[in-house]
Amino acid sequence: MSLNHVRPWRDIYRRKSRQIMVGNVPVGGDAPIAVQTMTNTLTTDVAATVAQVQAAAEAGADIVRVSVPDEASSKALKEIVRESPLPIVADIHFHYRRGIEAAEAGAACLRINPGNIGDEARVKEVIKAARDHNCSIRIGVNAGSLEKHLLEKYGEPCPEAMVESGLEHIRILQDNDFHEFKISVKASDVFLSAAAYQGIAEATDAPIHLGITEAGGLVSGTIKSAIGLGNLLWMGIGDTIRVSLSADPVEEVKVGFEILKSLGLRHRGVNIISCPSCARQGFDVIKTVETLEHRLEHIKTPMSLSIIGCVVNGPGEALMTDVGFTGGGAGSGMVYLAGKASHKMSNEQMIDHIVEQVEKKAAELEAAAEAAE
Repeated sequence: MSLNHVRPWRDIYRRKSRQIMVGNVPVGGDAPIAVQTMTNTLTTDVAATVAQVQAAAEAGADIVRVSVPDEASSKALKEIVRESPLPIVADIHFHYRRGIEAAEAGAACLRINPGNIGDEARVKEVIKAARDHNCSIRIGVNAGSLEKHLLEKYGEPCPEAMVESGLEHIRILQDNDFHEFKISVKASDVFLSAAAYQGIAEATDAPIHLGITEAGGLVSGTIKSAIGLGNLLWMGIGDTIRVSLSADPVEEVKVGFEILKSLGLRHRGVNIISCPSCARQGFDVIKTVETLEHRLEHIKTPMSLSIIGCVVNGPGEALMTDVGFTGGGAGSGMVYLAGKASHKMSNEQMIDHIVEQVEKKAAELEAAAEAAE
């Protein structure tokens, strides 16, 4: 639950769910919403896969999923798990034995698809392996791979079919006294996904993993995910998220965090507030922001920075940020610290100076946090 009693219109009341563990990451309950991504290297290329996992961790990911399509990948997974700084979710489709092998290899969670994992007897074997090796399970329902009997019943993928698929699989897990599971009901269609997630949220107290599957490229997929996931998160639904992009997994993590940051649900790094720029700008806003985003990637401490081209909105935005710069005239602008006008700085020296001020403020915030512990 995110509460801001001063501004109640910003309150988000999270859906109550059970809490499970994915490795050392708590999921559900009052735990922070976890950000997940997935490697796109060949799993058998251990070095490349581990490098992607490490890059995702550096970007802020909490969990990483790795595809396990064959026996060779199962063998590689053991080494990947050993070298990974994050819990690994094994992505299992079609071959239930891959799920058993992944559990034996040390995966923190097994992602199984009800539409292609096989009959109940096979699922029971996967459940046993998960229990024996302390794995959790994600039931991953996809609109594009629903069970044949549900497609025959409903005629097409629809929210009711996706919810029924998820509940059928939940029943199998619970009948086998297995409760360490979360669930997702993904579709590439935002409307279908949102309706299915609302339905499953009402039908179970299991933690929910959010995603708009096959969302698209960096720009289109980001927009589609922001709309779909943003609305569900605003409603309080969701315990983990993955933004599915045809892009570098690091971009998925960045977009996921930006969605959570925009709703006040997670805070990490520098939140840059900047104007789109216009003829009134006193410096090149677009180039400046692009440079600062790159120069400030190493900052993990949550803080805010306003970069505004002119005095129309600049001073007002700076009042609400830790560090700010507002374009003025004659080749210089005003630097704001803690919401107050502090000193002027030339446009030529502005970027280096802002980086210095942000780093200084981040160090102050970190020291204050340590002192409060």
